[in-house]
Amino acid sequence: MARPPLPIGSWGRISTKVMKTDDKGKAVSVRAKANFRDHDGQVRDVTAYATTATAAERAVLKKLQDRAKTGHSSDLTAMHKINHLLDLWEAKFKDQIADGTRSPTSLDTYLRAIKNHIRPALGELRIGELNTPRVDTVISKIKKNTGPPTAKTCRAIISGMMQLAVRYGAITVNPVREVESIEHPAKKPARAIQADEITLLRKHLKADEAAVQADLPDLVTFMLGTGVRIGESLAVLWSQIDLDAATVDVTHTIVRIKGEGLIRKVGKSAASNRQLGLPNWLIATLRSRAAAGIRLDDPIFTDTTGGYRDPNNTRRSLRNALAPVGGAARRNLGLALRAARRKAGLTREEVTKTLNWPKNRIQLVESGRIKVDRPLATTLLWTYKPTPETTEALLTQVDEAAAPVPTDTLTWITSHAFRKTVATALDNAGQSARGAANQLGHSRVSMTQDNYFDRTAPNPAATNAIQQAFEDPEL
Repeated sequence: MARPPLPIGSWGRISTKVMKTDDKGKAVSVRAKANFRDHDGQVRDVTAYATTATAAERAVLKKLQDRAKTGHSSDLTAMHKINHLLDLWEAKFKDQIADGTRSPTSLDTYLRAIKNHIRPALGELRIGELNTPRVDTVISKIKKNTGPPTAKTCRAIISGMMQLAVRYGAITVNPVREVESIEHPAKKPARAIQADEITLLRKHLKADEAAVQADLPDLVTFMLGTGVRIGESLAVLWSQIDLDAATVDVTHTIVRIKGEGLIRKVGKSAASNRQLGLPNWLIATLRSRAAAGIRLDDPIFTDTTGGYRDPNNTRRSLRNALAPVGGAARRNLGLALRAARRKAGLTREEVTKTLNWPKNRIQLVESGRIKVDRPLATTLLWTYKPTPETTEALLTQVDEAAAPVPTDTLTWITSHAFRKTVATALDNAGQSARGAANQLGHSRVSMTQDNYFDRTAPNPAATNAIQQAFEDPEL
């Protein structure tokens, strides 16, 4: 009767053989060998060498156990480094982008997290060495040093790559599954721009020479009139506007992809492709722009060369226009503090490290985007150690720059606030959540309800309904 074959992933008897002896005949090199039936069904020799038979047997047994545990694959094994797994994961993600199931902007975000956090912490480990305690330690450190959002991104990446390792048979269980979930404070509730703030905002932008040069007044009007994302607004072509029917077709968005530049790509979901009506006041703005001469294949809002605008640069222009600079006083104070730092021979990094501040706080102070009061200024001056005369002059500037200005109330506004303002206006007008979601291009109504409706304002309609339902004239 024929001998039954070895089961997949098992091995036969381990044999040893003296391969080399010294002058006295003592073994100095012993080989241990065993037949191993690999996961493709082939029987292969597995060998190990040591100075004694016992050590050689232990070494080959360890190899056999590792080989059985990994589910040997030509692509991935538990002995491959995490760097190799990350390369494979990135290639798979790029394939998904080519298929249209993932966004290239997501890859840019993930690649930054991989470069800055995951590769430095885990890259040189073997796949089989990455267990739950190690992952938990790394994620906790990232959360402490960088913040919960970055930690959540890194956790998702590590989980994804280890799922890939499981599918390839390099490991049997994803070690990220049991890692502690990341908790962080809830998002701030949605806040809509109030009518008086919108009036002040539009007047402020029209009076700001830099904002006008950046074409912000009309762009803000367009976003308020449609509720579209800033990338979508920059991707709209004149051919997609019907001024007579008062409609716009929203089909694409502008993104910047590393190595490719600005790309006009389709929206991230089917709900992003939509036709919207345009209010009369927005039609008037668009007719005014069209009167200057247009080309149908050009975007409505172009850069200085007539091409697509970068959403990130546009957001920066809006931030600068709404930054709490409060005129020349705060800008000059920031410049004076920068001069004092440079005269002290200090870099921004050195100051933030000394004061244990966030990395970008000095930049915000020196650009006038943080209001500097006396305690904060005193802390900086203690670090810079200027002359008494310079200190007195700087503190005088601090007092002058502290004076409030009306536009300080606009500093919280971002490009996304326009979408929340439109959503809240639709909600207040009695529109359904589904209708508001369609306007904003959301595939899930819950996204609109939970994150875009401003619930802080009182609801007169609700008050009237309750009053009518329970009012008793006799009481």
